[in-house]
Amino acid sequence: MSNQLSDRINSVTPSATLEMAAKARELRASGKDIIGLSLGEPDFNTPDYIKEAAIQAVNDGYNSYTPVDGYAELKQAIITKFKRDNDLVYEPSQIVVSTGAKQALYNIAQVCLNKGDEVILPCPYWVSYSDIVKLADGIPVEVSSSIENDFKMTPQQLEDAITPRTKMLWYSSPCNPSGSIYSKAELRALADVLQKHPQIIVVSDEIYEHINYGVTAHASMAEFNDMYDRTVTVNGVAKAFAMTGWRIGYIGAPSYIARACNKLQGQVTSGANCIAQRAVITALIESPDRVQYMVDEFKERRKLILELLNNIDGFKCNEPEGAFYVFPDISAFFGKTLNGTKINNASDFAMYILESANVATVTGDAFGNGNSIRISYAASEKEIREAVSRIKAVV
Repeated sequence: MSNQLSDRINSVTPSATLEMAAKARELRASGKDIIGLSLGEPDFNTPDYIKEAAIQAVNDGYNSYTPVDGYAELKQAIITKFKRDNDLVYEPSQIVVSTGAKQALYNIAQVCLNKGDEVILPCPYWVSYSDIVKLADGIPVEVSSSIENDFKMTPQQLEDAITPRTKMLWYSSPCNPSGSIYSKAELRALADVLQKHPQIIVVSDEIYEHINYGVTAHASMAEFNDMYDRTVTVNGVAKAFAMTGWRIGYIGAPSYIARACNKLQGQVTSGANCIAQRAVITALIESPDRVQYMVDEFKERRKLILELLNNIDGFKCNEPEGAFYVFPDISAFFGKTLNGTKINNASDFAMYILESANVATVTGDAFGNGNSIRISYAASEKEIREAVSRIKAVV
């Protein structure tokens, strides 16, 4: 009965990461030993000091509706975090707390885009960007990159992609799925192009900010005085604090955009979970050094998985500088037949790996790059070794 549904929902592609995770669960339930390297979810527990803050909130009687844009104390903690970590100064009226960074991104698209507005997406991009733009009647404009330039968009590519209908630029740094980080100089070069096009709003997705391996320092587009009033900085606690299920994201934005997001959210979800918000106050006001142990562990796993993957003929990897993914180019397998299965593209390869090696990854097609697959190393050393061993055996 899909003809009874809206054209809007019929045009949406299911999230490839969630779809692959569901497929892996289905196979696992049927008795197969599936190693899941598809989801962007830390395999650590939420730190005890954050859990204790949540327990305290329960005991203190926090159980009522929250302000649509977040508790005042949480907004102040976010303001403190932005100043401490990013040298960004925001007022409470510029902060909106949402049910995860994904809702924050959806809000931004809905309040900023009109039908036919174009949004530049440097590829690879996070899997949901394109469909979030489409749901707001916008047009995603993909700008290709490759492993040779570390999956980064150049200023000339940005200039070439801009048209009179360009309304926004969305990017993540550190990038999901490539792990690449735009340096401050690289962002400045992009900002110089954007100065010629004052109608363009930038969405800087910094959810992986603290998962940085020390090669390139984190930088925010809003740090530049001439970009501050045109940039929405999106962040959250899911990745660095191992709080994916707590569902808290937030933005620092020009006041008019923040007010619009608050207005929209008031008609959709209203305020985010009360207990989670109280816990996040503690997460943000404490030093990021308290979660450095997770970053250190991810760095060791990155070293391990790169060593293992680079020993497989046909895999070509860059060295991610942040996040917890590798995004190997596997196009060398295209056109080949592996154990009776013809590999035409990255989706074929990811499905072959799932069915033949019992390892769940995600096709690069979902991220706007059809030559790669995304592999999460948010898994134990044992799982990583076994997964890569299985992959090597079937290719």
